[in-house]
Amino acid sequence: FVFKLTAAKQQDHFFQAAYLEERDAWVRDIKKAIHCLDGGQRFARKSTRKSIRLPETINLSALYLSMKDPEKGIKELKLEKDKKVFNHCFTGTSVIDWLVSSNSIRNRREGLMLASSLLSEGYLQPAGDTSKAAAEGLSDTPFLDLCDAFYYFPDSGFFCEGNSSDDDVVLKEEFRGIIVKQGCLLKQ
Repeated sequence: FVFKLTAAKQQDHFFQAAYLEERDAWVRDIKKAIHCLDGGQRFARKSTRKSIRLPETINLSALYLSMKDPEKGIKELKLEKDKKVFNHCFTGTSVIDWLVSSNSIRNRREGLMLASSLLSEGYLQPAGDTSKAAAEGLSDTPFLDLCDAFYYFPDSGFFCEGNSSDDDVVLKEEFRGIIVKQGCLLKQ
């Protein structure tokens, strides 16, 4: 789960993610930043709260903790699709159902807006081709209220069996140099 980033001064930086999905998400985000900067645009992460006019009364962090509650939160399952097994995840429909049942929203449309905010702010991650495509802007909304759109909590221990990424090829080469800082990456 390692990828290499070569800086302009021909310095190589190696990053190691905890699992394949995390590595792919980092690579996608870095590619977006590079594309933006190469086009002469200023790169800045947009706040979802401002872009969709999320009310100030909604605390995404507190909502996330409620969703993760082992007793009353969203149940993490082992789901299967296209000969792949997704562990510790849940469907988009179950997220919207939970938001409705917890009285966090009034209707499913409002739920899509709130779930999209949770996704954009890193509280939820897409798992599988359907939800990843939506998160990358190939759908009307970044979050899908579908039974075959899978999502997971970033710190849940999610992993996918039988998954491989053809989008990004990590070159197999010997790692050289000194370790500047060692530890876990956290993207939020």
